[in-house]
Amino acid sequence: MKHSAPSMLISDPLPVMEHFYTIQGEGYHQGKAAYFIRLGGCDVGCVWCDVKESWNADAHPKLGVAEIVKAAKKFPAKLVVITGGEPTLYNLDGLTHQLKKAGFQTNIETSGAHELTGDFDWVCLSPKKFKAPVESVLKKADELKIIIYNKSDFKWAESYAALVRKDCMLFLQPEWSKAEKMSPLIVDYIKQNPKWQLSLQIHKYLGVE
Repeated sequence: MKHSAPSMLISDPLPVMEHFYTIQGEGYHQGKAAYFIRLGGCDVGCVWCDVKESWNADAHPKLGVAEIVKAAKKFPAKLVVITGGEPTLYNLDGLTHQLKKAGFQTNIETSGAHELTGDFDWVCLSPKKFKAPVESVLKKADELKIIIYNKSDFKWAESYAALVRKDCMLFLQPEWSKAEKMSPLIVDYIKQNPKWQLSLQIHKYLGVE
């Protein structure tokens, strides 16, 4: 069962499932040191989601913006990734303002299910079949990351590639449980369609958080 949080809540405090320092394991910023802020609450509910425990916002502690930023400042990297759950459920103006004031680059990972708030340097859009992204987020995406679960997803990926900006980076990423089967198909597809790049969840291969 999916759990959701009301759309566009005030930005302080926020339900934070976890926040931690690691490397970005996928997409354009793969391999970079980054501080992750995973917000609780999701109304998309992908069947293959690997963080289903994030779905219920009420299951996670509410942290104020000042507390979140203070924790991020303890680490040397200046890249913050806000993810979920579905982070666009919340008004992120206050959080991103304070993060940028503290010198951080602000990135977001979102399905685009709701309007985007906040000041972001990089928007990674990973649309899901369970709830289509809103049009405005499509135009703001710097990176389109499509999760490939089965062969039909290649055609679905192309439908979204046609909707984002021409300078949007395009990535195909195998769903983790299907990686052994789908990765060779993705490689073959990219060789035929070189506008796409391969994204791998290298943090899972490396065994890091």
